[in-house]
Amino acid sequence: MDEIALVLLCERPALGVGKQRLAASIGIERAHQVAQALLACALEDAKNWNNPVVIAPASEEDHDWATTLLPSSMTVWIQPQTIGNLGQRISELDCKLRNNGLKQLVYIGSDTPLLTKNDYTDCRTAFQHHDTVLVPAINGGIALMANCTPWPVLADLPWSTDQLSVALIDCCRRAGQSVAIMEQRSDVDKLEDCLKLITLLQHDVRSARRQLRALVCAIAYTLKIRPTRF
Repeated sequence: MDEIALVLLCERPALGVGKQRLAASIGIERAHQVAQALLACALEDAKNWNNPVVIAPASEEDHDWATTLLPSSMTVWIQPQTIGNLGQRISELDCKLRNNGLKQLVYIGSDTPLLTKNDYTDCRTAFQHHDTVLVPAINGGIALMANCTPWPVLADLPWSTDQLSVALIDCCRRAGQSVAIMEQRSDVDKLEDCLKLITLLQHDVRSARRQLRALVCAIAYTLKIRPTRF
C-alpha cells in the first residue's frame, strides 16, 4: 500500500489527566477545556486527510472512544498504543502498521495546532526524496515525524525534553536514513505556549483553530492577562 497514512497519537482528555504544567497555571478544568480544543484541531486535520487515518489512543481501554472521533463515513484504523515510553510506543505502533500494509506514515500528536495544510503538503513532497521527515518544535520537541522506512531504536531518546529533536535527527542519520527537516512549529505545553496562540492563530480560518483561539482569549480575559504580555 503506497498511500500516505496520518497517524494521530492521542490521549483521551479527562480532568486532572495530561497538561499538568498548564493546569498548574490555569486550573484543572480550564486545562481540560484546552486539551479538548487541541484534540479537535488534530481531528480537523484528520478529517481533511485524503488517505488512510490511524487513531492511536494511549490506552486499549479507549478503543471504543477512539471510534467516535471521526465521521463514520471515513475509513479509520484504530490501533491503541502499548506500554512504555513514547519511543517504545511509537516503535511498536510503527511495526504493527507496517505489518498491516502501511508503509508511509505521518505521526502527529494533539498539541500542535499550528501545523498547516502547507506543512502536510511539504511533508508529502519530501517523501519523494527522503526516508524521514521531521518538523521540530520550537521548545526542542517534535511537532511531526514521518517515515518511509522503519524507525531506528527510539526508546533511549530524551523524550519530553528540549533535546528530543536534535537527538531524533541524529538517531535517524546514524541509522543511514536521509532526513528532511522542515520549519519549526510551536506546540502547547504551558501557559506561555497557550497565550501565544492568540497571535499565531489570529488569521487562521479553520473552524477548530478559531474555537481554540476564542477559548484562549476567554481564559486570558478571566485571568486578567493583557495582550501585551504575549
